[in-house]
Amino acid sequence: MRFNLSEWAVRERSLVIYFMIAVIGAGLFAYSRLGRAEDPSFIIKTMVVQAAWPGAGIEDTLQQVTERLERTLQETPNLDFIRSYTRPGLTTIFVNLKGSTTAQEVPDIWYHVRKSVGDMAHTLPRGVIGPGFNDEFGDTFGLIYGFTADGFTHRELRDYVEQARSTLLHVPDVAKIELLGEQDEQIFVEFSMRELANLGINRAALVGALRAQNVVQPSGTIQTGDEKLVIDVTGAFGSEQDIANINFAVGGRMLRLADIATVRRGYADPPRPLFRVNGEPAIGLAIAMREGGDILQLGRNIDAAMAQITAELPVGIEPHLVADQAVTVRSAISEFMESLWQAIAIILAVSFLALGVRAGLMVALTIPLTLAGVFAIMWLLNIDMQRISLGALIIALALMVDDAMTTTDATLGRLAAGEKKEVAAVFAFKTYAFAMLAGTLVTIAGFVPVGFAASSAGEYTFTLFAVVTIALLVSWLVAVIFAPLIGLVILKPPKNAGGEPGRVMRVYRGFLSAALTARWVTIAVTLGLFVVAVLLMPLIPRQFFPSSDRPELLVDLQLPQNASIYATEGAMQRLDDALKGDPDVDRWSAYVGRGAIRFYLPLNAQLPNDFFGQAVVVAKDVEARERLHAKLVKLLADDFPNVVSRVSPLELGPPVGWPIQYRVVGPDLAQVRDIAFKLAEVIAADPLTRTVNYDWIEPAREIRIHVDQDQARLLGLSTETIGSVLNTVVTGAPVTQVRDDIYLVDVVLRATDEQRVSLDTLRTLEVPLPGGQTVPLSQFATFDYAQTYPLVWRRDRLPSLTVQSDIAEGELPETVVQQLTPHIEALAKTLPAGYRIEIGGTVEESASSLASVMAVIPLMLLIMLTVLMFQLRRFSLTFLVVSVAPLGLIGVVLALLVSNRPLGFVAILGVLALIGMIIKNAVILIGQIEAERAAGKSAREAVMDASCARFTPIMLTAVSTVLGMIPIAPTVFWGPMAFAIMGGLLVATLLTLIFLPALYLAAAGRERPAAP
Repeated sequence: MRFNLSEWAVRERSLVIYFMIAVIGAGLFAYSRLGRAEDPSFIIKTMVVQAAWPGAGIEDTLQQVTERLERTLQETPNLDFIRSYTRPGLTTIFVNLKGSTTAQEVPDIWYHVRKSVGDMAHTLPRGVIGPGFNDEFGDTFGLIYGFTADGFTHRELRDYVEQARSTLLHVPDVAKIELLGEQDEQIFVEFSMRELANLGINRAALVGALRAQNVVQPSGTIQTGDEKLVIDVTGAFGSEQDIANINFAVGGRMLRLADIATVRRGYADPPRPLFRVNGEPAIGLAIAMREGGDILQLGRNIDAAMAQITAELPVGIEPHLVADQAVTVRSAISEFMESLWQAIAIILAVSFLALGVRAGLMVALTIPLTLAGVFAIMWLLNIDMQRISLGALIIALALMVDDAMTTTDATLGRLAAGEKKEVAAVFAFKTYAFAMLAGTLVTIAGFVPVGFAASSAGEYTFTLFAVVTIALLVSWLVAVIFAPLIGLVILKPPKNAGGEPGRVMRVYRGFLSAALTARWVTIAVTLGLFVVAVLLMPLIPRQFFPSSDRPELLVDLQLPQNASIYATEGAMQRLDDALKGDPDVDRWSAYVGRGAIRFYLPLNAQLPNDFFGQAVVVAKDVEARERLHAKLVKLLADDFPNVVSRVSPLELGPPVGWPIQYRVVGPDLAQVRDIAFKLAEVIAADPLTRTVNYDWIEPAREIRIHVDQDQARLLGLSTETIGSVLNTVVTGAPVTQVRDDIYLVDVVLRATDEQRVSLDTLRTLEVPLPGGQTVPLSQFATFDYAQTYPLVWRRDRLPSLTVQSDIAEGELPETVVQQLTPHIEALAKTLPAGYRIEIGGTVEESASSLASVMAVIPLMLLIMLTVLMFQLRRFSLTFLVVSVAPLGLIGVVLALLVSNRPLGFVAILGVLALIGMIIKNAVILIGQIEAERAAGKSAREAVMDASCARFTPIMLTAVSTVLGMIPIAPTVFWGPMAFAIMGGLLVATLLTLIFLPALYLAAAGRERPAAP
């Protein structure tokens, strides 16, 4: 005899009541300590490897640095692909791991990368700096403050910001803080080459003197019998004035440095990436939370600390809140909790209306018990409250009460038959417990593709599987242990026991009888509807992940790739001017020479580049965001014709960037460019594409100085000497450092401004000779302009040029790509051997993520079939149950077409989960039919009686699920999934109660049907 959990619960009432109290207490405790976040954490499986070779050209850097590093990096375990961009003298390589790489494997792989590159570093050319590694590419800085100053220098502002940073690092849950837009001070020693030559001053001797006086080295230690004395030799520079006062012996007389050069303090030229807030120069503080922290608590702690910091700041320095993930999360959790309470209210209303007050109360009491258990386990498993887990709670809510409704319905039935409460309370376990468990496991199996999809999107949505699994298992335990005990206290025998069935039941019974009589017609019509649904599927728009409903807009400005950071700053200032005074703008921040720091996890972060700028514009609300989007698109098209611009809302899911992307890959750069031009023409010809551009393509000018080596040798000059002189004159060379408080200030030696700005001054540049004389550069060198690539992208060691574009408002990337596919394929057929066109962007990421889900479907089916065979023990019954599962597609297609919602990644996960929900109802119905037949009834009688007996709980669960999803149906992220489940479950439930009985009867044999 099977052990009856419900009977044990009724017998051990005091112990079970204690467990109830403990579960509630644990749930309240866990709820108060659950982490809060905007998005679920997922590992950005990308490492950045960088190496610099100052002075090298693009070709040398590609062949001698990029190529060598890439060959080693291709040996990385679990490598998906390598992507690199190379600039003259600088290599940046992105090492991307496969989506199937687990979070536990990633640190070991990054250690392998460091070790293998370290082992080959000696093979790189002399003079290479690095390689350096950045495996914190995915750090998220959810809180950003920008400090502006009125009446203070940048250095004074930085001092106050550094003090604020030191204070904030003591705040609990702060992991790291980065400064944005800070500029390093430099002391410039500017001289005239001609004047130095006239005075007979050797530049190398000048440099040597500066370094020698400022050197840091031990001067010895005197040990006496009583103490130890350290000898300190003075002379180190403390300020620019100390440098200006240095004396040099020239021709038997002493000259101050200030007499032969201008010494002044300034900031790095060209500047480091800049940061602006509301159109004003600023220094930013970006704050990252430790893993597993509570962003809401961190926000409160930072607010308190910033209030104290602000009170101590002088008038004129003002902090501005640029990004506050805590506010976003607080709002999102508040909205989701409101949706959760609405869903609970809807389900309770359905329960009370359908079951009555007492039965509805019994179902209602199981909800807090189940939720408490779920919260406790979430806390133990470190699952935060965020977008996915909160949505999963709402999706699982109606499924939670399914088993409780079944237990309640069964108990009421036995009470109506006159059984004692203790006997009626344990009847559900004896009759339905294992069918309910099988149905629960089958439903969980439907979410298996979500939990085990080996991709970034799968990792992003993993907590959907985790929370639903926890909720369903806890709900089953609550239904078989706690619910019977609650029923003993609350339930009473129904007053209308044995009365006439209600109107709904009479209508259903009559319709079912007709469907069974014409069962072959019922089966044919159902199959016809399924075929129609399959044919209509192409009409449903496709989408990977929707845009966020946050009010931010990202505005990207990409200038020609040889543009200076000053040009980018000028473009950004013009954008600032346009944003000032706009009634739809709440605030904005701008990054010049780099992209926005990762202020929320799915951001498509950009690395520093002088030609790139990005603004984060926060609109006053979502409606204002849409108005602002249209205004900015027009503004950029009209007033920024030479800038590749893009205005976009924030993304959800793994970061992608430009929605339409095609890569041209091949061995020869020139050929790749030619193919890319043709590809761009094809993309631009489509009426749905906008702003077609390239990740690199345009060449840049460079000045080439051709040295007559023979003449140079006669003069006693070498290429090294000439290059060093040019670098000092034009750019400036750091010769030593001044130690100023916590800063190191470079002392930069360079020519005066008038000698650094034009080709003419280069021609007349006086190059010092070993004998103390000078000679014009033009005497032994000629000048011309040449073209080169400012940067080159590669993918897996082959040049890769990406043609990318935006799309028309309201269109989806998948739709545009579908239109482009025939034209792209026609172009691909004309390509020479070794060249190919690959799709990228949203569609590539979507296909990869969907493939990872599809790869797990066999496991899902295996689990489902195994559970069904254990429960049903017959192939025929298993086939009957499984045959109902695809019918949900009818309702899915209908719901998505009517609501005009796309079939995206999350919606597909909902469709797969729907299979489990449908099969669960079918399992319990088939089990009831078999029980009725075992009692001696004919096939038709058994089908009729079982279907009518299960009609109320099955329909009640379906209606509860459908209505319970109404609160999340309007949301951007969950809406498509909600509509897919609502439509699919409602239609599939009706078909389960009509088509499945007809199919069962058709397969039951030639037994003559009894009269209804």
